[in-house]
Amino acid sequence: MRKILVVAEMGRAGPDDSAFELAAAARAAGKALGEHRVAAAVFGRGVAEAARGLAPWFDDVFVFDDPQLEIPDGEAWRALLALLIARERPLLTLIAHSNHGMDYAPALAGQAGTPLVCDCVALEVRDGRLFAVRSVYGGKLNARVSVALGDAGCMATLRPGAFPAAPAPQGAGAAIHAEAVPAALTPRRRCLGTVAPEPGAVDITQSAVLVAVGRGIEEEENLGIIHSLAEALRADVACSRPVVDKKWLPRSRQVGTSGVTVKPKVYLAIGISGSFQHMGGVKGGPFIAAINKDPAAPIFSVADVGIVGDLFELVPLLEEKVRELKG
Repeated sequence: MRKILVVAEMGRAGPDDSAFELAAAARAAGKALGEHRVAAAVFGRGVAEAARGLAPWFDDVFVFDDPQLEIPDGEAWRALLALLIARERPLLTLIAHSNHGMDYAPALAGQAGTPLVCDCVALEVRDGRLFAVRSVYGGKLNARVSVALGDAGCMATLRPGAFPAAPAPQGAGAAIHAEAVPAALTPRRRCLGTVAPEPGAVDITQSAVLVAVGRGIEEEENLGIIHSLAEALRADVACSRPVVDKKWLPRSRQVGTSGVTVKPKVYLAIGISGSFQHMGGVKGGPFIAAINKDPAAPIFSVADVGIVGDLFELVPLLEEKVRELKG
């Protein structure tokens, strides 16, 4: 039985969220293919214990635990994965579309002789083919591509947050395989240091509540009412592409197919039309509330609560009510 292989990235506190998202995508693909085994590959130093935390989601976990792998190195991962793929011959290999994943995935696909589909926001397997949706032209369009799952298999990088994680399947419990790192593996790269995020920088992909603003805010100086509302709600501020294009907020705050994917519990969209490019970055089924003066705005078709009106009148009133309720 051929496997579906997930390359699981590890964070400081254990498996990265993307590992569980890839596991869910792999399980769905495996079910469509006829219940294939789902395996994970883990790399790092001292990761053996953390790798056991992945066991409930997988059938096999291949652990490469070595001091040389303490700092993620795309060349080292590529070399080790090439050996693992040649031995296990997975039908499908799923990789997080992270900075690290983008570093080694193209070279790995070239070495393994498999097709690669990058930055997927949706996957479907049927009739022996992989169908994927990915954004093109800077997020202006979504392209649907198809790849045959031939003998060489296929690889895909999946955008973090685009695939919701699922509970561990019943009956799963991986066999842990300790993999040897060849003595000939000599990293050619040398890490000079780690660049920390700027003080005060916010990772909106981890935010539970987001107040997102679009072109309806009209001017940069009007952003003050958005920041004030976000403060009252203990939320973080996000935005749509037009706000970033005007350089009113940094690109790290942009939600959408050309920005980042977020999974908040509450998403308040203010002055945002709600195009599919923007909503393609909102995952996880949050409670969506929208304020827009255009009653035909697409955002109202996905919002749980919508208000048609002037945001410059409604946002201050909403903030006042929030602060009143909080005492």
